[in-house]
Amino acid sequence: MRADARRNHERLLVEARATFAEQGADASLEEIARRAGVGIGTLYRHFPTRAELLNAVFQEALTALLRRSAELAGAEEPCRALVEWLRALIAHAGEYRGLAHALMSASYDRSSALAGCSEPLRAAGERLLGRAREAGQVRADVSIDDLMQLTNAIALAAEQRPDDPELADRLLALTLRGIKD
Repeated sequence: MRADARRNHERLLVEARATFAEQGADASLEEIARRAGVGIGTLYRHFPTRAELLNAVFQEALTALLRRSAELAGAEEPCRALVEWLRALIAHAGEYRGLAHALMSASYDRSSALAGCSEPLRAAGERLLGRAREAGQVRADVSIDDLMQLTNAIALAAEQRPDDPELADRLLALTLRGIKD
């Protein structure tokens, strides 16, 4: 990538992060381009779809979530490790208004640009879930796909109730009662 193209790419990511944080995942792409000081065509050359821009913006969070799952993989209490990681997923999905919905949609569409985020998360979660199952702490019929959908649903519900900061934890606690063996 040429130096000017690389600068444009980085400015677009910086402004996309800020704009998505302020306005949600459905923020205007034109606004992002304007804030980055480029035209909308430049934004689309770098990120042909909104999902690809979201995917690029969330790579840092993805890396942190994957790192956290690796740290938790050897925990003495596998179920507690899984729960901690699910809490981190909910926190991530709740960072930007509309992200939980976008992630839910991506989980059904493996061709989505956001599938690039969900596939490694699914694999990381499957390892943690497998350890909890082997320890007899989670029912055998619980799948990582179901847990990821539930975490997105919890984040989406919490997004709708910003006046209730404890809602996500309460909903996760209810969910966990249902998955334990």
